[in-house]
This record gives sequence, C-alpha cells and structure tokens, in this order.
Amino acid sequence: MDSEQIVLLNDNWQPIGVAPKLASHHADTPLHLAFSCYVFNDEGQVLVTRRALSKKVWPGIWTNSCCGHPAPNEPMEAAIDRRLDYELGMDVIDLQLALPRFRYCCEFGGILENECCPVYVAKVRSQPVPNPEEVEDYVWLSWQDFKTDATQHPNEYSEWCRLQIPLLEAAGFAPLTD
Repeated sequence: MDSEQIVLLNDNWQPIGVAPKLASHHADTPLHLAFSCYVFNDEGQVLVTRRALSKKVWPGIWTNSCCGHPAPNEPMEAAIDRRLDYELGMDVIDLQLALPRFRYCCEFGGILENECCPVYVAKVRSQPVPNPEEVEDYVWLSWQDFKTDATQHPNEYSEWCRLQIPLLEAAGFAPLTD
C-alpha cells in the first residue's frame, strides 16, 4: 500500500489535490481527508485496537477500531469497508455516520496529524482477524471500560480517539447497546 494516495483539502473540506500517503505524513502534514470507525459487537462492546509497532504514525498506540483514508474519488463507506477488511478481516453489517465534521490536528513523534475526519460507528458479527502490519493487538471492551481506560492512561491512546469519545457520547452514538 506504499502507492496509496490521500485527498488534500482546504479549510472548507473541499478537495484541492492528492498526494502520496506515506510521504505526506511528516512534521508539516497538509490538511487531508480521513475517517475513524468504532466497531461494536452484538453485546454492545467496542473493538479497541493497538496499532502495529511498525506503523509510521502512532506505532503501538491504542485507538478506536479502525482509521484510514479514502482514495481519491472513493466513497467513504467503501473506504471503511476496505480498511476494516484489510486491517481486521471484518465485514460491516450496519454503518452510521456519527460525527460528520470532526477535525483535529496533533503531533506525535515528530509527525503532525492534520485531518478532516468524519467518525462512523459500525456493527459486526464476526471476530477480528488482525493484519499484523496494521494491528498489534485488540480487545473488546464495554464503552464504560473503554472510556475509563482512555482517561486513566491517556498516553497509551491516540489523541483523536480521546477527543472523539465525549463527542460520540454527546451525539448519542455510544454506547450502542449498554
């Protein structure tokens, strides 16, 4: 996936070009389109993943179920399906847009994240089969345990994930079935 392209955006979320994904994530990362997805099972537990240690950005950090970038002209739902299959070997049975205008900018290890990042929640019935290039570990947690752990161990969780938790609760999307 070294040839993956990201969609560059202006401050109004309008596409202004494309760029190579890996070469674009650095100390001055341009604003670009991404997504976050929180996967829930039938018991209402959320799938929390630990990013592979080999990842360029946020290696070894716990985060929401799946994150990624849509390819140029790729519908967001198709990008989420593609990444959930690639990273976790999972198929979505229900996908909902939870936070349509989430945007964040944060730095970790000398790399700036600068993303317009709609947030989705998804329902699945299968167990993950993690791709070791993407996911180091995973755990199913109740929403409350997830929120507590992210709050008590903030340096172990991605910043975007910690920012999204209260916004998802305020929007009524989490937990799905607690």
